[in-house]
Amino acid sequence: MTAQSKSNPITDPVEAATERVTELGEKAVETSKKASEAYLSSYEKAVVALADRYEKATGATKIEWVASIGSLQADATREIARAYSSSAREFVS
Repeated sequence: MTAQSKSNPITDPVEAATERVTELGEKAVETSKKASEAYLSSYEKAVVALADRYEKATGATKIEWVASIGSLQADATREIARAYSSSAREFVS
């Protein structure tokens, strides 16, 4: 003879609600990870683009030391932006 499981009018809705909340929480975490990745990618692209333009502008002065400093600053900015984005991605994932 098989045992029949009786439904409990109190615990069944609570269990269903718990499952739904768990699912929603998991979806929220996944969506947050995707949004964070999109933000970090946009941030990195924007900073790199600004650094590229800065380097180009300082290079257009035709003054060697200004162009050299501008290039060094742009390189440092790009590296910092990439390091920040990489670290933030590791933290988010």
